[in-house]
This record gives sequence, C-alpha cells and structure tokens, in this order.
Amino acid sequence: MNQRRTPRSASAEDLLSTLQHLTARARQEVQLHQARVELAQALQRDMLPATLPSFPGLRTAARYAPARDGLDIGGDWYDGFLLPDGALGLAIGDVQGHDVEAAAFMGQIRIAMRAIASSTSDPGEVMGRTNDLIMSMNPTLFATCSFLRLDPRSRELRSARAGHVASVWATADGHSGVTADAGGLPLGIEPHQHYPVARHDLDVTGSFVLLTDGVIEGPSLTIDDGLDRIRRLVSAHATADAEDLADQVLKAAALTGHEDDAAVLVLRHDAAAGPG
Repeated sequence: MNQRRTPRSASAEDLLSTLQHLTARARQEVQLHQARVELAQALQRDMLPATLPSFPGLRTAARYAPARDGLDIGGDWYDGFLLPDGALGLAIGDVQGHDVEAAAFMGQIRIAMRAIASSTSDPGEVMGRTNDLIMSMNPTLFATCSFLRLDPRSRELRSARAGHVASVWATADGHSGVTADAGGLPLGIEPHQHYPVARHDLDVTGSFVLLTDGVIEGPSLTIDDGLDRIRRLVSAHATADAEDLADQVLKAAALTGHEDDAAVLVLRHDAAAGPG
C-alpha cells in the first residue's frame, strides 16, 4: 500500500533565508523608486522658474505642491517670462502622468513654448505651434495648458487654452467670475489644432488666478464646485499681495482631499494709470 509522504517542513534556516531574500529585494525596489522620486523632484525644482517678472502695478506669484504622498512629482508646472516686445508671457499646465517622464515632458513643453512665444504675438499660434512641435516627437504623454500674453501698457490680456481648467478672477469693486473662454485639445493628442484666443482687460484693481485641477478637484469635490470655492476666496482677497493670495489658494487646495499635485499662478493688477 502506497503511503503519501508528508512534505518536509521548512526549517528555520530556510524561512530565514527566504525572508532575507525578500527583504533585500524589497529594499532594492524601494531604493529604486526613491531614486526616481528624487530625480523627478530635482527635474521639477530645476525646471520651474526661480523668479517671475513683475511690472509697476502688475505683480506675479506662483506656488507648486506635490501630491500628498509625495510620490506624484512632475505633472504640474507654471512659467512666467518677458517677451522681446516687453510683454509678459504666462503659462500653466498639467502633464498626464507623473514621475520622471512627466517632469521631462513638462520641460519640453515649457522650453518649446518660450521659444515659440518669442517669435509670435498670437497666443493661439503659440499653442498650435507648440502642439505641432510636441507631436513631431511622437509623445507618449499629453498635457493640458493655458498660455497668456499681457501687454503691461494697454493691460490687455490675451490667452489660449489647450484642454486646461478655467481661470478665476476678481476685482476690488466686488465683481468676480470664472473664465468661460473656448479652448482646444490638450497638447500631444492631434496635430494641426486651432486654439481660439480670448481677451480680458485688466484695467481695474484685482487679481487673475491660473490653476491646475489639483487645486479645485477632489474625491468629494467637482471641478465646478472647486472653481466656485476658489472664486469666492479670490473675491475675498482680490486686493491682497500676490504672494499672500497664492498662499491662500494653495492652502485651499489641501481641503479638496486631492491626490494630485497642484500649481497656482497669480497675477495681481492695480488700476491702470490714466492718460497724462
């Protein structure tokens, strides 16, 4: 009669060896992931502008915060730079995905947009040409983005939007709102896209605030509700210092319960000087 053998129980040495192997493997994976996070953080830190330009009566401020767990680095960005004709270029965007690849893709968009904006004054053309350049590189990611061009003399703000969330504005006389500007597809999806240009006059005292969806959207908060909440906050602090307002908006982002990173770009404007 055949008797089934009972499998040999693992010895204490076998269990210890297996545990040591699994621990070493887990440590290697953690170290590799941490290295990727640190690289993405360095890319993010080095690619975001250290300072933003300002003019008399026009001040800018920006903030960036990584996701709550500290791992989703590299998706959101902002930029501000002077153009050859003296105008101010502003951009904010959100790359689909995170980690090193998203940070690198963000850098490509930022550099392309700066270069193209120096050769054309039309924000829609800036966005379209940036999209075509990105498409020529066969991207595996895409990004939403808003690009704005402000003439500091006329106070005319012209903007184009590529699938990005709306902006929020408020003035010292109690008016406020969410921009309803038409837009086009995100960057990196389809070539030869048209991006409509919207116009806003910043000739009275107030603030114009650009956001990413990490500021306004969370597990229990829709984009529309989040935008309205930020609109009310900006309205209550429309004449605050640009740096203070940026801090206030970023603090509000923490209340959404979001798991995404977040970026804020504030343009604080005084009333335009009269003639003479």
